[in-house]
Amino acid sequence: MIVPYNHVLILAGILFLMGMFCATARRNLIMIVVGLEIMLNAASVAFIGAALRWQHMEGQAIVLFIFAVAATEVSVGLALIVSAYRRTGSVDPGMFK
Repeated sequence: MIVPYNHVLILAGILFLMGMFCATARRNLIMIVVGLEIMLNAASVAFIGAALRWQHMEGQAIVLFIFAVAATEVSVGLALIVSAYRRTGSVDPGMFK
C-alpha cells in the first residue's frame, strides 16, 4: 500500500466529521441527505483502506453493499423530499412537526 493506513483512517475520520457537521448543522433536507452520503463514503474509504492493509477482499465486497444502500437511500430520500416539498412548499425539516 502506497499511502500509510494511518493517513487513510485520518481521511475517513475527517470525511465522517464533515458529513456529520453537514447533516446536523444544515436546515435543508437535501443537505442532510448529502451529509449522510458523505458519512457513508467515509465508511467506504475506511473499509477499502483496511482491505488493502490486511489483504482481505471482504472489505471491498462490503463497499459494494454500501454503494447499493447509498443509491437506494438517495432515490427514496429524494422522492420523499420532493413529496414533502409539493405538500408544504418548503424543504425545511422544521416544517414537518
